[in-house]
Amino acid sequence: MPLTITVCLTTPKSYKSNTVIIFRYLTREILASTFAICTVLLMVLISGRFVKYLSNALAGNLEPSVIFAVIGYKIPGFLELALPLAFFLSILLTFGRLHVENEMSVLKACGISELRLLGYTFIVAVGLAILVGWLSLFVSPAGATKTETIFLAQQQMTELDKVNPKKFYSLKGGKGVTYADSISSERELENVFLAVSAGSVDTFNRRLAVVVAERGRQQQSEDGIERFLVLEKGYRIEGIPGSHEYQVTHFEEYGSKLKTPKKIEEDPETDAIATSELLMSDDPKLEATLQWRLSIPLMVLIVVILAVPLSRTDPRQGRFTKLLPAIALYFAYLLALNTLRGNIESGELPVSITLLPVHAVFLLLGLWLLKVKRLARRKVKDVAAGQSS
Repeated sequence: MPLTITVCLTTPKSYKSNTVIIFRYLTREILASTFAICTVLLMVLISGRFVKYLSNALAGNLEPSVIFAVIGYKIPGFLELALPLAFFLSILLTFGRLHVENEMSVLKACGISELRLLGYTFIVAVGLAILVGWLSLFVSPAGATKTETIFLAQQQMTELDKVNPKKFYSLKGGKGVTYADSISSERELENVFLAVSAGSVDTFNRRLAVVVAERGRQQQSEDGIERFLVLEKGYRIEGIPGSHEYQVTHFEEYGSKLKTPKKIEEDPETDAIATSELLMSDDPKLEATLQWRLSIPLMVLIVVILAVPLSRTDPRQGRFTKLLPAIALYFAYLLALNTLRGNIESGELPVSITLLPVHAVFLLLGLWLLKVKRLARRKVKDVAAGQSS
């Protein structure tokens, strides 16, 4: 939607009225682009995590029913990372369109300089930085805590915890099936049937073991790491199907070690620590995490100063010309922050350095780009004025 200014800025009243119109127009364009880009980035992040969690579910390490809950708790963390990039790209596209469609020239002719537009954008950036800071400092850690609780509960579950009464349950890897007629509130199984395969298909020694017992329960080792299935009062039949050789064993108590679930690879544990705990900690790793959470909203403000001069383009070049170099610069910014954070966490650099040097470098780079572009434009005007005279 092109900008329309009905009256050139000649009187204080018209100047104020048109300033409000321009501010609303610029805010609407930037926020609309930010929302659209953020939605796309969010879908990409969610789909990537969904594939990861789905593979864990297929491996039997995660219940399929908790996948959407985990993704829901992860959304604030995704937004925390997607919003700064979406805002940076929206400024590039919005200001680039103003240059390409000569709206910037109209605004300058009416007394609205690029620095004033930068100030308008900075007002929007402050509001967005507050939102990102709220996500980074409070909402994302709370979501990470919920996710960690779900993963811990999943890790503590064994295959017997997933058995339902009067239903056959397939064991991991297709190694067999189990069945229980009923399950008590203490998770004790009654009238248990268990069929597992052993041996090798390649050696034609595909042995089958069938265990039937009156009761069954889980039992942990003394260290609480290993778990066992303990069956009481039953018998075990083992042999090769099609053969007449079977071994029948009666028992009063029969134990079998249960496979320990694999740990689900997730984000660093520090992401689930509340910000209030980070403030009270002297651990370099936790202090670096706190600095990272504070850096995300600060990054929102600095990318404004970077994006505005990078968005300047010639109408014949198009507004997407400088998009790729600008994205590369953004990821260099993000990579520099991550690298410095890693060095602080590992103890290679003292915590007192903080992440501020990276922000200072890119802030100075943005200011330099603003100054260079203004000087170049002024030089072009002086040359044109000299030729006309």
